[in-house]
Amino acid sequence: MLLYDTQRSGNAWKVRLMAGLLGLPLPRRTLSIDRGDLRADEFRAIAPLRQVPVLVLDDGSVLSESMAILFYLAQGSDWWPRLPLAQAEVLTWLSFEQERHMKPLAQLRLHLGLHRDREPASAEMRHHASEARAALDILQAQLLRQGAGGWVASSGHPSIADVALYPYTRMASLGGIDLSAWPRIVDWLARIEALPGYQALFPGQPELNLSTVESTAAS
Repeated sequence: MLLYDTQRSGNAWKVRLMAGLLGLPLPRRTLSIDRGDLRADEFRAIAPLRQVPVLVLDDGSVLSESMAILFYLAQGSDWWPRLPLAQAEVLTWLSFEQERHMKPLAQLRLHLGLHRDREPASAEMRHHASEARAALDILQAQLLRQGAGGWVASSGHPSIADVALYPYTRMASLGGIDLSAWPRIVDWLARIEALPGYQALFPGQPELNLSTVESTAAS
């Protein structure tokens, strides 16, 4: 398999994290948004949606979208439950992550952390901050319901819902969100990072998880 990603993509980080937790080797071809790599003909030829992540399988098949890739990689493992009701619970939190959680957190990180082209006090950013805090309230409440040591969609083994929710939650501070207001989330993040096979945003450099700089060296 081969993963097309960019260094700072939260959605691509989900895929790398899942592969690491499953013990799957996953070579990367790391592209640069700054260089315009996502507009290159080579990338467009294999990426119908023209965005990362893209996973090329050994038989040449191509998978796009992080949710689809997580689902594919987790098949036959404990990260994707076997019972339909448990699967539906995971899908509930995957939907929450895409619709209510990722969007405001990603917008805050993009405009206040990476590009710094908005003012935190602007109406747009205050709206995103309000939505982000509401989503974190929901996530914290769910983790509290699951009990000490519980995971997002189950009280036993973590699932792809935990993987999906991790990156943009972890990077929330880049958008001005102080996670100390949600202690159960902070504990959950630490437990994910303690799992065997955990992958940092920059390989082997967890201290750069909150970096706003794109390295000139391919990772």
